[in-house]
Amino acid sequence: MEAFWLLDYFQLNKNNIKSPSRYTNTDNLHVTLAFIGEYDDPGLITEVLSEVPFSPFTVSLSRLGHFGNLWWVGLDDNDELVSYVKRLRKALSEAGIPFDKKKFSPHITLIRKAVGPLPLVTIPKAQMKVDHISLMRSERGVNGMIYTEIGRNL
Repeated sequence: MEAFWLLDYFQLNKNNIKSPSRYTNTDNLHVTLAFIGEYDDPGLITEVLSEVPFSPFTVSLSRLGHFGNLWWVGLDDNDELVSYVKRLRKALSEAGIPFDKKKFSPHITLIRKAVGPLPLVTIPKAQMKVDHISLMRSERGVNGMIYTEIGRNL
């Protein structure tokens, strides 16, 4: 099982980006807070998730960017989000749950295996209220990744 921490989904107009590459399915748009990967006890992860203090907050889209041929839209700086991620990762560490320790870079993947230069696209002034955090399982399907909620912080 690959477990992701996800914020609820953004509804983005991904048709503004022209590329022959693989678009992320709208239902799979998310922000990964801590990538856990293979782990056999999702109940413990959900327990840790429920113990991390959380207050709703709003996130906003910022800019288009890329990691190699993966194109994404970033989120504006957000102290509440960063603070929550720090508390979450500390709680995971204290519980002995391994996760990817890469620096948190809040983004939503739009296109994988993108071809050509990153386009000049105006990012809409979109906002979303985050009222819960979900623990998601990701599995490879025939047509890409399939994400299933298996826990949340409420």
